[in-house]
Amino acid sequence: MQTEGRILYSEHAQDILAITLDLMRSGEPCALVTSLNIEGGAARELGSLAVITATGDMTGYLSNGCIDRDIIHHGMAAIDNGLIKHLRYGAGSPYLDLKLPCGGALELVIDPAPDLTVLETALARLLNRQKTELSFSGRDGPVQIEYAPKPALILAGRGAIFRTTAQLAAHMDFELHLASPDLEDLASLKMLNPTTQKSMTTPTAAIELPIDAYSAVLLVFHDHEWEQAVLMQAAQQHPFFIGALGSRRTHAMRVERLKQVGLSEAQCAQVHGPIGLVPSLRNASLIAVSALAEITAKLPPSQIRLSSL
Repeated sequence: MQTEGRILYSEHAQDILAITLDLMRSGEPCALVTSLNIEGGAARELGSLAVITATGDMTGYLSNGCIDRDIIHHGMAAIDNGLIKHLRYGAGSPYLDLKLPCGGALELVIDPAPDLTVLETALARLLNRQKTELSFSGRDGPVQIEYAPKPALILAGRGAIFRTTAQLAAHMDFELHLASPDLEDLASLKMLNPTTQKSMTTPTAAIELPIDAYSAVLLVFHDHEWEQAVLMQAAQQHPFFIGALGSRRTHAMRVERLKQVGLSEAQCAQVHGPIGLVPSLRNASLIAVSALAEITAKLPPSQIRLSSL
């Protein structure tokens, strides 16, 4: 049996489920892999998914390269015999030659016949920005795991920082929503395939943005009069992060303007500024890294183990 297929390092459950469903609908045999238990350190979080094809391709990953090829081998065997397979690596594993450098142990389940309807329902909920639950066959009975929608970045701005932040966020696999008064900026970013792109016509015009609890709102304007409409909407819709470019003095003035147009102290307090983990940067790429690092630190949990049923 050959195990020389490709490993594609996709990460979010939403993407793995979409690929799994494409394979199943096309009639291509595949197996869904899920991490059900982690003891000690691990390269991936609990509930991480991957899908393996009969030809040895895997989308997703369960380690930092130390056991993924062996998982592919077991996945292909499960596809071949049609049986669910439980694996344990690390402490207490029968595979003594396969070490987990991070220590601890990892337990996985490989399902060569996942329920198409169940996966379709789960993916539909994630695409509709709703949490979903999936039940997996554990060694001691079903294990239920809750998955959150993919984190979204609502990015509004113009110029070099706007373009650079959008490009980096796309590489970080955020669901990307862009808004700008500069049509050339928006056109330059079409190759990123943002979920939405909106042209801002005037600084005061209301703009509807798909903000939810799994969204971060980031404004990177130097001409700060463009901020108010977006900040007014964001502060009332409670994303997990709101931030805007500018100095401490600029931010103090921003907050005063927001209070004058009716936002409460609590709503204004949601707006972070200056943005970024590193202060006083002057390089667009470094500002983008610093701002996205701050957003990453605020990310809500992507998946939570609920219970063994």
